[in-house]
Amino acid sequence: MSDANVLRLIIAVAGAILIGALYFFGRPRKPEQGRPRPAPTRRAAPGERVEPRIGEAPVDDDLPSLRAVEPAFEPAQMELQSVGVDEVATPEPSREPPSSPLGRRPAEARIERIVTLHVAAREGASIAGPELVVAAEKVGLEFGDMGIFHRLVEGRADLGPVFSVASMVKPGTFDMARIGELRTPGLTVFMTLPGPVRALDAWDAMLPAAQRLAELLDALLLDADHNALGRQTIQHLRDELRGFDRAQERNVIKPRR
Repeated sequence: MSDANVLRLIIAVAGAILIGALYFFGRPRKPEQGRPRPAPTRRAAPGERVEPRIGEAPVDDDLPSLRAVEPAFEPAQMELQSVGVDEVATPEPSREPPSSPLGRRPAEARIERIVTLHVAAREGASIAGPELVVAAEKVGLEFGDMGIFHRLVEGRADLGPVFSVASMVKPGTFDMARIGELRTPGLTVFMTLPGPVRALDAWDAMLPAAQRLAELLDALLLDADHNALGRQTIQHLRDELRGFDRAQERNVIKPRR
């Protein structure tokens, strides 16, 4: 082979090497090319916390924490509070509320109006059965008919209740055999009119009792619409009940003996 042919061969090989180098190193890189690949993420076992690795998305500490929805203290919405799944699936047969002469309304008694207050537990709390029994005794209530508490006319239980106290949760009754297990979001204090005494006198007995219950149970006193009971509402109710008494007198309703 002549020197000229050898020179041509060397030039051809060098050109091929140069073209190959330009093709390989001159191509644009893909986005992930040249970056270290992160280690594959291991799935966390149940109950295990896996800390984020470098290169993974950071944990957002500003996410709002979840919290239980506040109870609205409506009986229809609170019926299943503190009831287990098994109890809901297989409920016990409903029991009739106990009948007792204490607090039983006369059979012929009519109801024209009901005045209601609520003693509601504070947010995140509940009223325990044993505490309720002690508080009820301190304000002069007696457990009786319908499985609830009543304020009676001294010496005249046969006239029916001046006012009564039930659970805010349906059915409203208290099972004294299991009172130690009771947890309720609140109480409903109510009087039915006409009653054994004048409406205004009944109110003047019911309001202080409800206030005392709220104090003893560290609870809130609310009106019939579950708003804080204010002076304006109290005065409005007094005026209405005074008018109710006047209407009863005009109808010549004789007091029961």
